[in-house]
Amino acid sequence: MAGLMKPSVLRTGGMILPAVLFIGVFFLIPLALMGYVSVQERGEFGSVAWGTFTLEAYERFFFERDFLDDSLVLNADYAQIFVRTFLLSIGTTVLCLVIAFPTALYMAMQPPATRNWLIFLVTIPFWTNLLVRNYAWILLLRNGGLIDGWFGALGLSSGPLNLLYTDFSLAVGLTYSFLPFMVLPIYASLEKLDFRLVEAAYDLGADKWRALRHVIVPFAMPGIAAGCVLVFIPCLGSYVTPELLGGGKRLMIGSLIQNQFGSSRNWPFGSALSFALLALVLVTMMLYLLRYRSAPQVAK
Repeated sequence: MAGLMKPSVLRTGGMILPAVLFIGVFFLIPLALMGYVSVQERGEFGSVAWGTFTLEAYERFFFERDFLDDSLVLNADYAQIFVRTFLLSIGTTVLCLVIAFPTALYMAMQPPATRNWLIFLVTIPFWTNLLVRNYAWILLLRNGGLIDGWFGALGLSSGPLNLLYTDFSLAVGLTYSFLPFMVLPIYASLEKLDFRLVEAAYDLGADKWRALRHVIVPFAMPGIAAGCVLVFIPCLGSYVTPELLGGGKRLMIGSLIQNQFGSSRNWPFGSALSFALLALVLVTMMLYLLRYRSAPQVAK
């Protein structure tokens, strides 16, 4: 028995070895390097003072150095950017869920041929580059744009709406960009639902809302949770949408990290910001894994 198991173990190890090497070379090693840079001092002219050790990059989340006596004073600017990013990500996730759940439910209730066409329509945005899609929203939301013109023509506004470069435009752009990532997992869960269970709930006296709450939603919860993770995590690190639709006035973590590695030339602080973002992502993934390890069961 042991002799038979050994070749099987070797074959399994050989199959996973390329993936382990790929992850180690292109993920773990850069991650370790970024962690090392985050505890270094910033050198002259934007370089890294290698061989030093300091937590100054992490201190900058909440403090800054006073120019007069070099003491630490409270500075909540970066914390506000983190809070704004978190709130916008939560808001985008909620908006995507509100739109995606009825959409996915409608898709799951259609005949197979119609489902295929609806999936096709949901995936059409992926055919266009995200940059192009965000520029399209600039044309729609800017003063004098299509939406502004419609409101003026209908007499609903007497002046420019000033929709662009606001939290509203960010929420619209993020929701539009990540909505398919919410629809498809929920649809994948609801597609497996035997709708005779819903009919049985009706036979037992349940109305539409009770059937939805006790049968459909519990069965769709793994898809809902997966969709929330797939929307929330990319929103945290989103860069293109805040830059274009926020106009640099509504900084998010992704834009802040790019500024530190780019124009500010502060690589230690940029690495520390990246680690803080990674911590938020890991906490989200851990909560998802702890909650949805097992298969879903319909609520009683």
